[in-house]
Amino acid sequence: MDRTQHYSPLEERTNVVSHAFGLVLSIVALVLMVVRASVYGNAWHIVGAAIFGASLISLYAASTLYHSEKDLQKRSRWRVLDHATIYILIAGTYTPFTLVTLNGPLGWTIFGISWGMAIAGVTLKLFFTGRFGVLSTLMYVVMGWIIVFALKPLISNLSTEGLAWLFAGGISYTAGAVIYSIKKITFNHAIFHLFVLLGSFCHFMAVYEHVLPAS
Repeated sequence: MDRTQHYSPLEERTNVVSHAFGLVLSIVALVLMVVRASVYGNAWHIVGAAIFGASLISLYAASTLYHSEKDLQKRSRWRVLDHATIYILIAGTYTPFTLVTLNGPLGWTIFGISWGMAIAGVTLKLFFTGRFGVLSTLMYVVMGWIIVFALKPLISNLSTEGLAWLFAGGISYTAGAVIYSIKKITFNHAIFHLFVLLGSFCHFMAVYEHVLPAS
């Protein structure tokens, strides 16, 4: 049975509104990034921006549909997709940094690993629902931290402000996950949503202002 049926009506409305807002912002972010990349950048800038923006939209759309669904059977399916899109967002967030900031063999290696793990994670969620829970969680963590293997070239190729936005986003996502795991906190899922929004905003700023060219 879907655990989230125990959310109060107010909390669930907050969940819906917060990520519906995130969905709207994600669409705006996609347009802004692709326009800037098209005007001032090259094909890699456009591809990186488009994939990152699309991954944001996929996560917030799935989350909004999940939390707004009343039918328990349909809700359960949306929940699976909601969790699956987390892998898509992680890999999508890596994409502009790997294709533009890092580029070269290391960038392509991390790009391949992140998307390979994303495909594996989505497969686990969609076709082995309810199984391999520990493995699924471990994959989230590993995907989120493989960037440490590129820390030195990131520091060399990304501005200080860009690095600050990048790591602020990671910290925000992590803090949100910790709060989400503490079930005793009132409205913990809604608070988690706010931290996810903040993390997405930080990563958007890193990409828009410090990965994509402005002129």
